[in-house]
Amino acid sequence: MAKLTFYGHSCFLMEADGKRAIIDPFLSGNKASGADPNTIEVDAVLVTHAHGDHLGDAVAIAKRTGATVVAVHEIAQYCKRQGVAEAFGMNLGGAHDFDFGRVKLTIAHHSSGIVGPEGVMALGVPCGFLLTMGGVTLYHSGDTALSAEMELLGKLHEINVAALCCGDTFTMGLEDSIIAAKMIGAKLNIPMHFATFPAIQDTGQEFVDRLADAGMRGKVMLAGETIELP
Repeated sequence: MAKLTFYGHSCFLMEADGKRAIIDPFLSGNKASGADPNTIEVDAVLVTHAHGDHLGDAVAIAKRTGATVVAVHEIAQYCKRQGVAEAFGMNLGGAHDFDFGRVKLTIAHHSSGIVGPEGVMALGVPCGFLLTMGGVTLYHSGDTALSAEMELLGKLHEINVAALCCGDTFTMGLEDSIIAAKMIGAKLNIPMHFATFPAIQDTGQEFVDRLADAGMRGKVMLAGETIELP
């Protein structure tokens, strides 16, 4: 059995068999997260890309807890330079078995970089994750446009839960995220990356309603809410 907790925006914590992995821990900069990065206890921190609303508190959490950061190679190296003891770099299409579960990096069409004193520094490419823990597979799309690769994900993997961005402007909007859900074919679809900022739309409930009309299951999770995964 596995459990999933939502901490707002695109941040999820998955736990199974006594292990916990958090994805895109944008907590201290997000008043809607309902979580304190100084008390989160995890074994792994997964980062989809280097934008501040995804890299978030990854470095601070990993340094405090000793968790392993899992990300594309360039982000992993950046985290090591910031003092993270364990950072495991990967790249798109690659998978690896960790003591907390199996991680595969999936294609995401977006950008990835941080703003520093000398301007924008690119940090590799963005990704999504297939995270399997306790026999349950979560697909976290990361920030992405709709892409044909999502159909392959649905054909090649049995995905129990899909967390899909749907807020438009910076990622897929409602129409594209519905198409993505149909291609992926997860048992449960959870909207993310909506309503956090003025520029992205509040489309979560409409996403779920539209899925229901198509005979698919969706759920809007509240910040701090935990569910048992199907």
